[in-house]
Amino acid sequence: MDAKSLLSVSSQNTPIPSLLNPKNSLSLSLVQSRKWVSFRTKNLLAPQTVRYSRRLECINSVQKVKHVVDEEDTKAGIKKKNLAVFVSGGGSNFLSIHDACVGGSIHGDVVVLVTNKLGCGGAEYARDKGIPVILFPKSKDEANGLSPTDLVAALRKFEVDFILLAGYLKLIPVELTRAFPRSMLNIHPSLLPAFGGKGYYGMKVHNAVIASGARYSGPTIHFVDEHYDTGRILAQRVVPVLWNDTAQDLAARVLQEEHRLYVEVVAALCEERVIWREDGVPIIQSKESPNNYS
Repeated sequence: MDAKSLLSVSSQNTPIPSLLNPKNSLSLSLVQSRKWVSFRTKNLLAPQTVRYSRRLECINSVQKVKHVVDEEDTKAGIKKKNLAVFVSGGGSNFLSIHDACVGGSIHGDVVVLVTNKLGCGGAEYARDKGIPVILFPKSKDEANGLSPTDLVAALRKFEVDFILLAGYLKLIPVELTRAFPRSMLNIHPSLLPAFGGKGYYGMKVHNAVIASGARYSGPTIHFVDEHYDTGRILAQRVVPVLWNDTAQDLAARVLQEEHRLYVEVVAALCEERVIWREDGVPIIQSKESPNNYS
């Protein structure tokens, strides 16, 4: 969306602050009347108004494309889910998930992207696809970022069902984990609980795996709690660690499995095939054989 785009955001209560979708950064100020609560946006091109009512629409005046998020799209009696994706970098898992949503493999839509780096590849991709981008958290360098409370409110406005962390390197605040219990997933590039926790990310993980002499590695998808990489494990995929692997070799092999596994798991999540055992362990019901679980 560019400076000629109009974003109408659905809500019943508080407004969405610091919504950054156009390629130019926006500053937002509140304008309130009887029937509408509006944001006056200012950038280098022209002032704009962002309003919200009971629907969320993204209308591009140049391409004449309209996307309505609150449509009652159902599949086998299951409503399409609204997804929020969090990224800090290139967002290759985000791209895979978005492509699967567009292609129909995932019964959901990515309705908003959250990032701590507005210039990262994932955020650029989202803006190119007309997906709203929210900056979080607020920092000295990024004064337009949201507070945890404002972020929860913003995600509520988008009627988000599930949050997917895809290379997001900031610790998730307790306000968010409490607002979305059993509704937030993360993907980690090792077989947790090994090589996880604070400081284990990216190439640091793969270097540690090779240095340890481990013969196997692979991605883990787990639910998010208030700590790094300690939530309940939902799915894993094993890949071999070869005798002559570099960290880059192993990373590429694991990443291929990440893209496949995350799409499969998010598809199961959106189709309501994630079941919780009595002991609190999540399992996935097979789509082809409903009596089988993994």
